[in-house]
Amino acid sequence: MFRHAFRAALLVGGLLAGLTPALAESSRLALVIGQSAYRSVTPLPNPANDAKAMAKMLEEAGFDVTTAADLSQRDLNREVGDFAGKVAARGPDTVALVFYAGHGLQIDGENYLVPVDVDPRREADIPLQAVRLNDLLNTLNAVPSRMRILLLDACRNNPFPAITASAGRGLALIDSKSGAPGTFLSYSTSPGAEAEDGNGANSPYTTALLQAAREPGLPIEEAFKRVRVAVNKATEGRQTPWDSSSLTEDFRFIGTTDPSAANAGPRPVVAKRSVDEWKRSLQGKPIEAANEIIVGDGSVEAYEAFVTLYTAPPYGPQARQWLDLHNRMAAWNEAVLINTVASYQGFLDRYPDSDLTPTARKLIERLRNRPVVTPVVAAANAAIPAAAAAPPPVAPINTALGPTCPCSQTPPARKAETPKRVEEKPVRKRAEDPPKRAGRPTRRDPGDDDVVVYAPAPPSRDYYGPPVRVAPPVSIGIGIGGGYGGGGYGRGPSNYPTRRGY
Repeated sequence: MFRHAFRAALLVGGLLAGLTPALAESSRLALVIGQSAYRSVTPLPNPANDAKAMAKMLEEAGFDVTTAADLSQRDLNREVGDFAGKVAARGPDTVALVFYAGHGLQIDGENYLVPVDVDPRREADIPLQAVRLNDLLNTLNAVPSRMRILLLDACRNNPFPAITASAGRGLALIDSKSGAPGTFLSYSTSPGAEAEDGNGANSPYTTALLQAAREPGLPIEEAFKRVRVAVNKATEGRQTPWDSSSLTEDFRFIGTTDPSAANAGPRPVVAKRSVDEWKRSLQGKPIEAANEIIVGDGSVEAYEAFVTLYTAPPYGPQARQWLDLHNRMAAWNEAVLINTVASYQGFLDRYPDSDLTPTARKLIERLRNRPVVTPVVAAANAAIPAAAAAPPPVAPINTALGPTCPCSQTPPARKAETPKRVEEKPVRKRAEDPPKRAGRPTRRDPGDDDVVVYAPAPPSRDYYGPPVRVAPPVSIGIGIGGGYGGGGYGRGPSNYPTRRGY
């Protein structure tokens, strides 16, 4: 009996020693959302199927999966908040994954996930009725976790005719490296492009992801290289998935018992190849093989090298189109982050006739019509940081007057304005006494036991108080907002910089 127990212990110990860090994680949690039953537009057939298939694969990969389908704005906010609570309860070694299939839109450079109950009549309705992607990211980043993986099959065509002409196509670019380390973000197609729902049971993106993720021991970056190649082939170049990673350690959907992989430490830093290095690497290869290499890599340098070496259709024009779109979306992302008239005008100068032209012009007009800070207030705000280190001095109180409310003290006048002189009336005044000046201390008149008390001068009506410094937005809590209404901008720690404080 002891020998049997000893053999079992050895077997278990050997299996545990061979597991990669991916399987040794303390916890894996996933939230899988499928949005098919849209009420105001044509329903999408595949997101429900995609969500079911992804939930099954993730359960096989050791995830504790929560599934949700056809969510309203309120339900979507609640599910994300509840999921963040579960991640917090599991602890900082948790891997948190969110898969979303359904409609997604960009409005004014912001990305939104679209609940099934939206019914926009104009572009401005989307922020009120949808869920901002950065709110979801900030909610996950507010909870300590080992890594966060967000997979979006959400770049389908814009289904809302009222805003199709004014909103940009697809989703706006997000650089995960500008947020908290340990984030992996994937779109089903390139930023600014639209994805296909597919003719089969699943979308092309989900079909390719299910196959790549099930291969044992495959690191996540390698898995998504295969996803890019597979979707590009399946759609004949019309759709190429995109991802951005700030992961600092390896992740595998399905682990491996390979001892060499079990010793993997922190991820090594891999230097980017230059365009010239890519040219030397691609030189002489058949165009189809070279195209597969650069699609799998997904870097700008690889595409730039390819378009200088290969021009034959269909791969040459497809690569050129991808490169032009990526450069345009990168320029748009930069303009939105800077958020000035000059930044948007610079974008229009480079891309005067793109799908983002109406949005750029609208944002320029909005900036020109916003309130202007006067020089006096601006100068005062600039001087505040130096004085903010110490609390403001407290004016001495004349104890002879008894307790004094701070609000009754005369505040200092601004340089730009001179307070009007107000003639004070004494509380009690003898007829033969000459008028007393305001603000003089209480005194006892010679030869008289009466005490004359003069009230302090009230502040001038022209005084509006000291300049107020407008501080940057401060994060408050974990909750996720519903765009302009539900949660405002940038709730939770601000990790992803955007125009509104992401």
